[in-house]
Amino acid sequence: MSTDNMTMSPNRTTSYAPIPFVKIETPECQWILYAEINHSRIRVWDLAIFLPNILFLLYLLVKFRSAIAKLQASNSPIFATFYVLVFSVACISVLRCVVSMTVDATVEAGDVADKILWLLLRFFLLATELSVVIFGLAFGHLDSRTSIQRVLIVTFLIALIYSVTQGVLELRYEHPVFTAKSDSSTPNGTIKNFNLFAHGGMIFLFTSSFLNFAVYSVIIVLPFTRLRERFQLPTKRLFYYYCLMLATLNLSQALASLLLYLDYHESLCGIDVTTYLYFTIFHPLVYWVFLWNFFASVSTGVHFSYKQQDDSVDDDQLSLPYSHSGSINKDDDNQPIFSYDNTHFDVHVAQSAHSTTITSPPTMSINSEPNTIS
Repeated sequence: MSTDNMTMSPNRTTSYAPIPFVKIETPECQWILYAEINHSRIRVWDLAIFLPNILFLLYLLVKFRSAIAKLQASNSPIFATFYVLVFSVACISVLRCVVSMTVDATVEAGDVADKILWLLLRFFLLATELSVVIFGLAFGHLDSRTSIQRVLIVTFLIALIYSVTQGVLELRYEHPVFTAKSDSSTPNGTIKNFNLFAHGGMIFLFTSSFLNFAVYSVIIVLPFTRLRERFQLPTKRLFYYYCLMLATLNLSQALASLLLYLDYHESLCGIDVTTYLYFTIFHPLVYWVFLWNFFASVSTGVHFSYKQQDDSVDDDQLSLPYSHSGSINKDDDNQPIFSYDNTHFDVHVAQSAHSTTITSPPTMSINSEPNTIS
Protein backbone atom coordinates (compact mmCIF):
# COMPACT_ATOMS: atom_id res chain seq x y z
CA MET A 1 0.00 0.00 0.00
CA SER A 2 1.41 3.38 -0.98
CA THR A 3 1.79 6.24 1.38
CA ASP A 4 -0.66 8.23 -0.74
CA ASN A 5 -3.40 5.78 0.14
CA MET A 6 -2.56 6.15 3.84
CA THR A 7 -3.17 9.87 3.91
CA MET A 8 -6.52 10.88 5.37
CA SER A 9 -9.01 12.93 3.51
CA PRO A 10 -9.19 16.52 4.81
CA ASN A 11 -12.95 16.14 5.22
CA ARG A 12 -12.64 13.02 7.39
CA THR A 13 -12.45 13.44 11.17
CA THR A 14 -11.49 10.88 13.79
CA SER A 15 -14.19 10.29 16.41
CA TYR A 16 -13.47 9.27 20.02
CA ALA A 17 -15.82 7.78 22.59
CA PRO A 18 -16.82 10.41 25.18
CA ILE A 19 -15.35 10.02 28.66
CA PRO A 20 -18.21 9.32 31.06
CA PHE A 21 -18.71 11.72 33.97
CA VAL A 22 -18.02 9.90 37.23
CA LYS A 23 -20.11 11.25 40.10
CA ILE A 24 -18.86 10.56 43.59
CA GLU A 25 -21.67 8.77 45.41
CA THR A 26 -21.84 9.72 49.07
CA PRO A 27 -24.24 8.75 51.86
CA GLU A 28 -26.92 11.21 52.81
CA CYS A 29 -25.65 13.92 55.17
CA GLN A 30 -22.00 12.89 54.76
CA TRP A 31 -21.14 16.08 52.91
CA ILE A 32 -21.69 18.22 56.01
CA LEU A 33 -18.80 16.46 57.72
CA TYR A 34 -16.16 17.47 55.16
CA ALA A 35 -17.57 20.34 53.10
CA GLU A 36 -15.19 23.30 53.15
CA ILE A 37 -15.85 27.02 52.84
CA ASN A 38 -14.37 28.34 49.57
CA HIS A 39 -11.78 25.55 49.29
CA SER A 40 -10.27 26.53 52.63
CA ARG A 41 -9.43 24.25 55.54
CA ILE A 42 -12.45 25.55 57.45
CA ARG A 43 -15.12 22.88 57.33
CA VAL A 44 -18.79 23.69 57.74
CA TRP A 45 -19.13 20.99 60.42
CA ASP A 46 -16.37 22.43 62.60
CA LEU A 47 -17.68 25.97 62.19
CA ALA A 48 -21.21 24.91 63.14
CA ILE A 49 -19.91 23.33 66.36
CA PHE A 50 -17.49 26.20 67.03
CA LEU A 51 -20.05 29.03 67.07
CA PRO A 52 -22.28 27.87 69.99
CA ASN A 53 -19.23 26.69 71.94
CA ILE A 54 -17.36 29.98 71.61
CA LEU A 55 -20.50 31.89 72.63
CA PHE A 56 -20.86 29.77 75.76
CA LEU A 57 -17.14 30.11 76.55
CA LEU A 58 -17.38 33.89 76.18
CA TYR A 59 -20.32 33.87 78.58
CA LEU A 60 -18.23 31.93 81.11
CA LEU A 61 -15.34 34.35 80.68
CA VAL A 62 -17.59 37.37 81.19
CA LYS A 63 -18.93 35.80 84.41
CA PHE A 64 -15.55 34.42 85.45
CA ARG A 65 -14.65 36.95 88.18
CA SER A 66 -18.06 36.90 89.81
CA ALA A 67 -18.15 33.10 89.60
CA ILE A 68 -14.77 32.75 91.32
CA ALA A 69 -15.82 35.22 94.01
CA LYS A 70 -19.04 33.28 94.59
CA LEU A 71 -17.20 29.96 94.80
CA GLN A 72 -14.68 31.38 97.27
CA ALA A 73 -17.44 32.88 99.42
CA SER A 74 -19.41 29.64 99.55
CA ASN A 75 -16.34 27.45 100.09
CA SER A 76 -18.20 24.67 98.27
CA PRO A 77 -16.01 22.02 96.59
CA ILE A 78 -18.96 20.43 94.82
CA PHE A 79 -19.90 23.63 93.01
CA ALA A 80 -16.24 24.29 92.22
CA THR A 81 -15.93 20.78 90.77
CA PHE A 82 -18.92 21.24 88.48
CA TYR A 83 -17.66 24.65 87.39
CA VAL A 84 -14.16 23.36 86.58
CA LEU A 85 -15.59 20.44 84.59
CA VAL A 86 -17.93 22.66 82.56
CA PHE A 87 -15.24 25.29 81.96
CA SER A 88 -12.72 22.64 80.87
CA VAL A 89 -15.16 21.07 78.41
CA ALA A 90 -15.98 24.49 76.93
CA CYS A 91 -12.28 25.30 76.44
CA ILE A 92 -11.46 21.92 74.87
CA SER A 93 -14.49 22.16 72.57
CA VAL A 94 -13.30 25.50 71.22
CA LEU A 95 -9.71 24.27 70.98
CA ARG A 96 -10.74 21.20 69.01
CA CYS A 97 -12.65 23.30 66.49
CA VAL A 98 -9.78 25.77 66.10
CA VAL A 99 -7.25 22.99 65.49
CA SER A 100 -9.57 21.23 63.06
CA MET A 101 -10.02 24.44 61.11
CA THR A 102 -6.26 25.07 61.12
CA VAL A 103 -4.69 21.74 60.20
CA ASP A 104 -5.10 19.97 56.87
CA ALA A 105 -7.37 17.00 57.62
CA THR A 106 -6.47 15.36 54.30
CA VAL A 107 -2.91 14.57 55.46
CA GLU A 108 -2.16 11.90 58.03
CA ALA A 109 -0.76 14.23 60.71
CA GLY A 110 -3.76 16.56 60.55
CA ASP A 111 -6.18 13.64 60.55
CA VAL A 112 -4.59 12.07 63.64
CA ALA A 113 -4.49 15.41 65.49
CA ASP A 114 -8.16 16.02 64.75
CA LYS A 115 -9.20 12.57 65.98
CA ILE A 116 -7.11 12.81 69.15
CA LEU A 117 -8.84 16.07 70.03
CA TRP A 118 -12.24 14.46 69.38
CA LEU A 119 -11.26 11.67 71.78
CA LEU A 120 -9.97 14.12 74.40
CA LEU A 121 -13.19 16.09 74.26
CA ARG A 122 -15.28 12.93 74.54
CA PHE A 123 -13.17 11.92 77.54
CA PHE A 124 -13.98 15.10 79.46
CA LEU A 125 -17.65 15.00 78.45
CA LEU A 126 -18.04 11.42 79.65
CA ALA A 127 -16.21 12.17 82.91
CA THR A 128 -18.62 15.04 83.52
CA GLU A 129 -21.62 12.84 82.74
CA LEU A 130 -20.52 10.15 85.15
CA SER A 131 -19.71 12.68 87.86
CA VAL A 132 -23.22 14.17 87.66
CA VAL A 133 -24.85 10.75 87.97
CA ILE A 134 -22.64 9.48 90.79
CA PHE A 135 -22.88 12.70 92.81
CA GLY A 136 -26.63 12.53 92.48
CA LEU A 137 -27.27 8.90 93.27
CA ALA A 138 -24.44 7.48 95.35
CA PHE A 139 -22.53 10.21 97.09
CA GLY A 140 -25.19 12.71 98.08
CA HIS A 141 -24.65 11.99 101.78
CA LEU A 142 -20.86 11.91 101.47
CA ASP A 143 -20.35 15.20 99.69
CA SER A 144 -17.00 16.06 101.26
CA ARG A 145 -13.77 16.96 99.52
CA THR A 146 -12.50 13.44 100.07
CA SER A 147 -15.57 11.80 98.54
CA ILE A 148 -15.49 14.26 95.63
CA GLN A 149 -11.89 13.28 94.92
CA ARG A 150 -12.83 9.61 95.01
CA VAL A 151 -15.73 10.19 92.63
CA LEU A 152 -13.49 12.08 90.20
CA ILE A 153 -10.86 9.34 90.30
CA VAL A 154 -13.47 6.70 89.50
CA THR A 155 -15.20 8.72 86.77
CA PHE A 156 -11.99 9.78 85.08
CA LEU A 157 -10.69 6.21 85.18
CA ILE A 158 -13.88 4.90 83.54
CA ALA A 159 -13.79 7.71 80.98
CA LEU A 160 -10.13 6.94 80.26
CA ILE A 161 -10.86 3.26 79.63
CA TYR A 162 -13.74 4.23 77.35
CA SER A 163 -11.67 6.78 75.41
CA VAL A 164 -8.68 4.47 75.00
CA THR A 165 -10.94 1.72 73.65
CA GLN A 166 -12.63 4.18 71.30
CA GLY A 167 -9.24 5.52 70.20
CA VAL A 168 -7.91 2.06 69.33
CA LEU A 169 -11.03 1.26 67.32
CA GLU A 170 -10.89 4.67 65.65
CA LEU A 171 -7.22 4.75 64.65
CA ARG A 172 -6.51 1.09 63.88
CA TYR A 173 -9.59 0.11 61.88
CA GLU A 174 -11.13 1.41 58.66
CA HIS A 175 -14.62 2.89 58.67
CA PRO A 176 -15.74 3.12 55.00
CA VAL A 177 -18.83 5.26 55.60
CA PHE A 178 -16.63 7.89 57.24
CA THR A 179 -14.05 7.88 54.44
CA ALA A 180 -14.94 10.48 51.83
CA LYS A 181 -13.70 12.32 48.75
CA SER A 182 -14.58 15.92 48.12
CA ASP A 183 -17.05 16.21 45.24
CA SER A 184 -15.26 19.33 43.96
CA SER A 185 -11.61 19.62 43.06
CA THR A 186 -9.22 22.11 44.60
CA PRO A 187 -7.86 25.03 42.55
CA ASN A 188 -4.88 22.89 41.50
CA GLY A 189 -7.18 20.14 40.23
CA THR A 190 -6.68 17.54 42.96
CA ILE A 191 -9.41 15.74 44.88
CA LYS A 192 -9.25 15.87 48.67
CA ASN A 193 -9.60 12.63 50.62
CA PHE A 194 -11.06 12.78 54.12
CA ASN A 195 -10.85 10.18 56.87
CA LEU A 196 -13.63 11.42 59.12
CA PHE A 197 -14.10 10.80 62.83
CA ALA A 198 -16.18 7.61 63.10
CA HIS A 199 -16.88 7.52 66.87
CA GLY A 200 -14.98 4.22 67.18
CA GLY A 201 -17.26 2.45 64.71
CA MET A 202 -20.97 1.84 64.66
CA ILE A 203 -20.94 -1.25 66.88
CA PHE A 204 -19.03 0.62 69.57
CA LEU A 205 -21.26 3.69 69.24
CA PHE A 206 -24.43 1.59 69.40
CA THR A 207 -23.24 -0.33 72.48
CA SER A 208 -22.15 2.73 74.45
CA SER A 209 -25.22 4.77 73.48
CA PHE A 210 -27.61 1.98 74.40
CA LEU A 211 -25.91 1.44 77.77
CA ASN A 212 -26.16 5.14 78.52
CA PHE A 213 -29.82 5.10 77.52
CA ALA A 214 -30.45 2.16 79.88
CA VAL A 215 -28.73 3.92 82.80
CA TYR A 216 -30.65 7.16 82.37
CA SER A 217 -33.92 5.28 81.90
CA VAL A 218 -33.43 3.43 85.18
CA ILE A 219 -32.72 6.72 86.97
CA ILE A 220 -35.94 8.22 85.58
CA VAL A 221 -38.03 5.22 86.66
CA LEU A 222 -36.58 4.85 90.19
CA PRO A 223 -38.73 7.53 91.90
CA PHE A 224 -41.89 5.71 90.78
CA THR A 225 -40.86 2.38 92.32
CA ARG A 226 -40.67 1.11 95.89
CA LEU A 227 -36.92 1.64 95.80
CA ARG A 228 -37.54 5.30 96.60
CA GLU A 229 -38.37 4.20 100.16
CA ARG A 230 -35.09 2.34 100.52
CA PHE A 231 -32.63 4.63 98.80
CA GLN A 232 -31.97 8.33 99.05
CA LEU A 233 -32.92 9.57 95.59
CA PRO A 234 -32.69 13.09 94.16
CA THR A 235 -35.97 14.95 94.47
CA LYS A 236 -35.59 17.78 91.96
CA ARG A 237 -37.62 17.55 88.78
CA LEU A 238 -34.90 19.39 86.88
CA PHE A 239 -32.47 16.55 87.52
CA TYR A 240 -34.89 14.05 85.99
CA TYR A 241 -35.55 16.32 83.01
CA TYR A 242 -31.80 16.35 82.49
CA CYS A 243 -31.73 12.53 82.56
CA LEU A 244 -34.72 12.36 80.20
CA MET A 245 -33.01 14.57 77.63
CA LEU A 246 -29.84 12.47 77.67
CA ALA A 247 -31.82 9.23 77.56
CA THR A 248 -33.65 10.45 74.44
CA LEU A 249 -30.41 11.60 72.84
CA ASN A 250 -28.65 8.29 73.50
CA LEU A 251 -31.58 6.22 72.27
CA SER A 252 -31.70 8.21 69.03
CA GLN A 253 -27.96 7.78 68.54
CA ALA A 254 -28.14 4.05 69.28
CA LEU A 255 -30.89 3.49 66.71
CA ALA A 256 -29.12 5.61 64.09
CA SER A 257 -25.79 3.80 64.55
CA LEU A 258 -27.48 0.40 64.35
CA LEU A 259 -29.25 1.34 61.11
CA LEU A 260 -26.02 2.70 59.65
CA TYR A 261 -24.27 -0.55 60.52
CA LEU A 262 -27.04 -2.34 58.60
CA ASP A 263 -26.20 -0.15 55.55
CA TYR A 264 -29.10 2.28 55.85
CA HIS A 265 -26.92 5.22 54.92
CA GLU A 266 -29.71 7.74 55.46
CA SER A 267 -29.35 7.13 59.20
CA LEU A 268 -26.06 9.05 59.07
CA CYS A 269 -28.27 12.15 59.30
CA GLY A 270 -29.44 10.96 62.71
CA ILE A 271 -25.87 10.48 63.89
CA ASP A 272 -24.96 13.96 62.66
CA VAL A 273 -27.88 15.54 64.54
CA THR A 274 -27.31 13.69 67.82
CA THR A 275 -23.55 14.30 67.66
CA TYR A 276 -24.07 18.00 67.04
CA LEU A 277 -26.52 18.32 69.92
CA TYR A 278 -24.28 16.43 72.33
CA PHE A 279 -21.13 18.41 71.56
CA THR A 280 -22.89 21.78 71.67
CA ILE A 281 -25.57 21.66 74.38
CA PHE A 282 -24.36 19.13 76.97
CA HIS A 283 -22.04 21.40 78.98
CA PRO A 284 -24.44 24.38 78.82
CA LEU A 285 -27.14 21.98 80.03
CA VAL A 286 -25.03 20.90 83.01
CA TYR A 287 -24.35 24.55 83.82
CA TRP A 288 -28.04 25.45 83.63
CA VAL A 289 -29.25 22.48 85.71
CA PHE A 290 -26.60 22.47 88.45
CA LEU A 291 -24.96 25.91 88.57
CA TRP A 292 -27.41 28.51 87.28
CA ASN A 293 -29.37 28.98 90.52
CA PHE A 294 -26.18 29.03 92.55
CA PHE A 295 -24.55 31.82 90.54
CA ALA A 296 -27.82 33.71 90.06
CA SER A 297 -28.54 34.05 93.79
CA VAL A 298 -27.68 37.44 95.26
CA SER A 299 -26.43 36.38 98.66
CA THR A 300 -22.89 35.01 98.90
CA GLY A 301 -22.73 34.30 102.62
CA VAL A 302 -25.12 31.35 102.52
CA HIS A 303 -24.44 28.10 104.31
CA PHE A 304 -24.61 25.18 101.91
CA SER A 305 -25.35 22.35 104.26
CA TYR A 306 -28.23 19.93 104.38
CA LYS A 307 -27.55 19.40 108.06
CA GLN A 308 -28.31 21.58 111.07
CA GLN A 309 -25.67 24.28 111.39
CA ASP A 310 -23.51 24.15 114.45
CA ASP A 311 -19.91 24.82 115.26
CA SER A 312 -19.04 21.12 115.13
CA VAL A 313 -19.94 20.76 111.45
CA ASP A 314 -16.83 20.44 109.33
CA ASP A 315 -16.46 22.87 106.45
CA ASP A 316 -15.73 19.81 104.34
CA GLN A 317 -19.34 18.65 104.58
CA LEU A 318 -21.24 20.58 101.91
CA SER A 319 -24.28 19.94 99.81
CA LEU A 320 -25.03 18.98 96.24
CA PRO A 321 -26.45 21.46 93.73
CA TYR A 322 -29.90 19.86 93.83
CA SER A 323 -29.99 18.38 97.32
CA HIS A 324 -32.44 20.84 98.88
CA SER A 325 -36.13 21.14 98.48
CA GLY A 326 -36.23 24.76 99.63
CA SER A 327 -39.47 26.66 99.24
CA ILE A 328 -41.71 24.89 96.81
CA ASN A 329 -43.71 26.75 94.20
CA LYS A 330 -46.23 25.07 91.97
CA ASP A 331 -44.58 26.32 88.81
CA ASP A 332 -41.01 25.69 89.97
CA ASP A 333 -39.16 23.20 87.82
CA ASN A 334 -36.84 22.56 90.77
CA GLN A 335 -39.60 21.19 92.98
CA PRO A 336 -39.46 17.51 93.98
CA ILE A 337 -40.70 14.93 91.54
CA PHE A 338 -42.47 13.35 94.51
CA SER A 339 -43.34 14.95 97.82
CA TYR A 340 -43.17 12.25 100.45
CA ASP A 341 -40.18 13.86 102.13
CA ASN A 342 -38.34 17.14 102.36
CA THR A 343 -34.88 16.03 101.36
CA HIS A 344 -33.58 13.03 99.50
CA PHE A 345 -30.72 12.44 101.89
CA ASP A 346 -32.47 11.39 105.06
CA VAL A 347 -36.22 10.89 105.29
CA HIS A 348 -36.37 10.50 109.04
CA VAL A 349 -34.44 13.73 109.57
CA ALA A 350 -37.17 15.64 107.74
CA GLN A 351 -39.90 13.85 109.67
CA SER A 352 -38.35 14.51 113.06
CA ALA A 353 -37.67 18.17 112.26
CA HIS A 354 -41.32 19.02 113.02
CA SER A 355 -41.32 17.35 116.44
CA THR A 356 -38.05 18.67 117.82
CA THR A 357 -36.97 22.12 118.86
CA ILE A 358 -34.21 23.55 116.69
CA THR A 359 -31.69 25.35 118.82
CA SER A 360 -29.15 26.13 116.15
CA PRO A 361 -29.41 28.97 113.62
CA PRO A 362 -31.50 28.23 110.52
CA THR A 363 -29.83 27.70 107.17
CA MET A 364 -30.80 28.70 103.70
CA SER A 365 -31.63 26.34 100.89
CA ILE A 366 -29.46 26.79 97.81
CA ASN A 367 -32.46 26.53 95.50
CA SER A 368 -34.68 28.86 97.44
CA GLU A 369 -34.97 32.59 97.19
CA PRO A 370 -32.33 34.61 99.06
CA ASN A 371 -34.78 35.60 101.81
CA THR A 372 -36.41 32.19 102.15
CA ILE A 373 -35.49 30.23 105.24
CA SER A 374 -35.51 26.47 104.95
